[in-house]
Amino acid sequence: MRLHVPDAGDAAARAEIERASALTAAVARARNWVNTAPNDLRPPAFATLVAAAATEAGLAVEVLDETALRTGGYGGITAVGQGSEAPPRLVRIAYHPADPANGKRVALVGKGITFDTGGISIKPAQGMWEMKSDMAGAAAVSATMLAIAALKPAVAVTAYVPMAENMPSGTSYRPGDVVTMFGGKKVEVLNTDAEGRMILGDAMSRACADGCEYLLETSTLTGGQVISLGKRIAGVMGTPELCERVRTAGDSVGEPAWPMPLPDDVRTGMDSDVADISQVNSSMDRAGQMLQGGVFLSEFVTDGVAWAHIDIAGPAYHTGDPFGYWPKGATGVPIRTLVALVEDIAANG
Repeated sequence: MRLHVPDAGDAAARAEIERASALTAAVARARNWVNTAPNDLRPPAFATLVAAAATEAGLAVEVLDETALRTGGYGGITAVGQGSEAPPRLVRIAYHPADPANGKRVALVGKGITFDTGGISIKPAQGMWEMKSDMAGAAAVSATMLAIAALKPAVAVTAYVPMAENMPSGTSYRPGDVVTMFGGKKVEVLNTDAEGRMILGDAMSRACADGCEYLLETSTLTGGQVISLGKRIAGVMGTPELCERVRTAGDSVGEPAWPMPLPDDVRTGMDSDVADISQVNSSMDRAGQMLQGGVFLSEFVTDGVAWAHIDIAGPAYHTGDPFGYWPKGATGVPIRTLVALVEDIAANG
């Protein structure tokens, strides 16, 4: 969807119209993906749609199927996806500017659980249908790359989009399993419903292995985000300076986010007797749930990389009456924030 821009008129105004058009198209694309029925958007189908859209936009695309994921050591994505007959995927999308303003590289990561039953640690039936939106982070990151392709910021951006369906079956991963993640870190699984951090850990490790100075990850990760901040404000954790930039960017585009801590005691309670880290803090149970997710993800970020985890469990999917630019259903959060951050990094490093 593109607006017609007349040749005559102010160049700055035309540029703003083009920017608004690119953002609107990206938000609409993400909303459509999230709103799609989960039987029509399982991981292989979602990967095909994202890859086709990115290729059409002129971006470089790599899709890893279940065989490539297994042989490549992506234990988290493989473990979560093994319970479904629809196998997992990892889509890598790269944008390279013709004239980079600086040597910075930005990595975007988005959670793509196309449906989340909770797996063996199954969720209650009430409201489970909303779990079709558990791929909203992946939709936002993929659509952000389409906007970036149109806007052409002067900074390199690569997206890593892990996709899986979390289902209970005879082949599902189990509480008690020890999973070797991409990069070699071993994780003790305590709750199969904490699956998002498993696929994100692999994708974030791959992003750091490829090389980046900034890593921005977004996901509908925890119900604890909704409990802490409600349904309109995202939680952001990570490098303090970058978290503040996320907050500032979000405020400027109408996607508020609030920085949250990563306490040492939360990490201490995730020590494992049989692995490098436990997937959750068993001693805290549901206390500090959002913080547990952020602490776990921090383990997969290379030292020296500025990173931010944006938990959009509430803002990504709106079940109430429309307000502002949010319709009922998928919202497209945080595409505007991510684009603003990429443009800020291109301009200011």
